[in-house]
Formats: sequence, C-alpha cells, structure tokens
Amino acid sequence: MVDQERVILMTKLASFEKHEGRKNMSIVNYFRSDYIGFQILKAIVAATLSFAMLLAVYLFYNFENLMADIYKMDLLETGKSLIITYLCAVGGYVVIAYFVYTYRYFKAKRKLKDYYKGLRALENMTDK
Repeated sequence: MVDQERVILMTKLASFEKHEGRKNMSIVNYFRSDYIGFQILKAIVAATLSFAMLLAVYLFYNFENLMADIYKMDLLETGKSLIITYLCAVGGYVVIAYFVYTYRYFKAKRKLKDYYKGLRALENMTDK
C-alpha cells in the first residue's frame, strides 16, 4: 500500500528540485564571498555601462548647448563632477547589490537545508 504522507513529501521535494532547487544549488556551490564578489563585479560592470549610456543620451540631447558653451566651461571642474557622480552612482549600486546578493545567498542556503532535511525524513520513512 502507498503511504500518502511519503508521496506528498516526494512530490514536494521533486517540485522544489525541478524549479527552485537548480538555482539554489548553483548559488550554494560557491563560497559566500566568491558568490557575492562575482555578483558585485557584475553589478559594477552593469552600472558602468548604464552610466555611460545615460551620459551619451544626455550629451546627444544637449549637444547644441554643449557646443555653444564649450569654451566657457571649466572642463577640469566638469570632469571632476562627472567622476564624482559616477563613483557615487556605482558605489550606491554596489551597496544595494551587496545586500541583495547576501540575502539571496542565505535564503538559498536555508532552502537547501530544508530540502536536505526533507530528504532525510523521506529516507527515514523508507527505512521503516
């Protein structure tokens, strides 16, 4: 006779493994610092590209005014303010990315711990 509790547990574990389990296992295969460091590196690249694209759009939009005022501008001061804005934007993005990916890592670790606990419970049911 089929044990209904065992079938329910097996279904729940198989569903987890098929959907969330693969993603969580790939996250937890890394050391915490390696996973977070790699994600922060990707965030820095994404923030740099986004900043460059936004700057290009701004420059193309205001190209006429920029060309008219290019000789009146203090280019050194403009460059400094641009670099400071870039560093603030990337720094803020990195801080947010750190907290998000730290949370995702620990959430994945906790869910896999529950998954392995379910596997042990299923093994104990089979042994009986």
